[in-house]
Amino acid sequence: MLGAGAASLGVIEGVAEGVNSTLKVVSGRLADRRSRRRALVIGGYTLSSLARPLVAVAGSWTHVLAIRAIDRTGKGIRGAPRDAMLAAMAGRQTRGRIFGFHRAMDHTGAIIGPVLATLFLLAWPGQLRALFALTIVPGALAVLVLLFAREPDELVSASAPTPPPTATPGAAPLPRRLWGLLAVILIFSLGSSADAFLLLRLTDALGSATFVPLLWSAHHVVKASLATWGGSLSDRFGRRPVIVAGWAVYAAVYLGFALSTSTHAFIAWFLFYGLYFALTEGAEKALIADLVPRERHGTAFGLYNAALGAGALAASIGFGLVYERVGAATAFTMGAAFAGLASVLLLFVPLDRPTT
Repeated sequence: MLGAGAASLGVIEGVAEGVNSTLKVVSGRLADRRSRRRALVIGGYTLSSLARPLVAVAGSWTHVLAIRAIDRTGKGIRGAPRDAMLAAMAGRQTRGRIFGFHRAMDHTGAIIGPVLATLFLLAWPGQLRALFALTIVPGALAVLVLLFAREPDELVSASAPTPPPTATPGAAPLPRRLWGLLAVILIFSLGSSADAFLLLRLTDALGSATFVPLLWSAHHVVKASLATWGGSLSDRFGRRPVIVAGWAVYAAVYLGFALSTSTHAFIAWFLFYGLYFALTEGAEKALIADLVPRERHGTAFGLYNAALGAGALAASIGFGLVYERVGAATAFTMGAAFAGLASVLLLFVPLDRPTT
């Protein structure tokens, strides 16, 4: 509707994720310095809920860029404090399952939303602005629920260290093994472009965007149904092998999008893509929590998301340019190559005995 192409889409998604991840570093450090993290989480969800409906009045793709940046600012504020709260609720033996369950609930919401969006577009074709305006409803409900959430007192005391008077809260050095892991994650994220490009490829294959929200919903069915299982696998068999398997799935999917020619093949690869998230989302966060003392969880999750965001910024912009000027097949092959390289490198990263 706004006349934007793949390159513009890359800039929008790249900048949005870059803002998101940069702010997670700041909010993570703030979370380690506060006795309670709930206020940061509520503030982040509120900002996103207010920003997202503004897409309904956007007049150009630069307006969408600004709105997405504000939306991701909210996500950046809430992300690290929320993950630190979740990490504090479990020991090493159950962190993968808990983070996986969190992602399953997030994906369940992403199932319901696109189904409703598809029904709306079938009833009122082309009314995208009205559809975006209605996103104020689930956003307001999410914030309302959070107002009734309470941070258990035992977690507050456990997450708020009391260092000596001469020390700065949260100033203990992060383990060296964390930096090696983050370096490999950054390499992977250089090929991890925005999912919007997969949707763009699907739209081209289907000939219209009418049923793309429904496929997006089906993709989240896969993620929601397998996310808790994937996180539990990392509790049972270790984080590294599960993450490597997930990254290998990612590489296979991007190669599939590069080489496939039929609509059915694109749909099959897109649904299979959900397995990558199930294997990695819970396991990666659990591994970060394993490697870092509890009082530094906020900072560690902030840095983890910064690595993802820095790579996503470069990946989305670069992917969009290659997609538009060279071709979709080359762009997706590039993403698969980074994922394959990161999978191999992770096998050689020294991961010492985790911190409980």
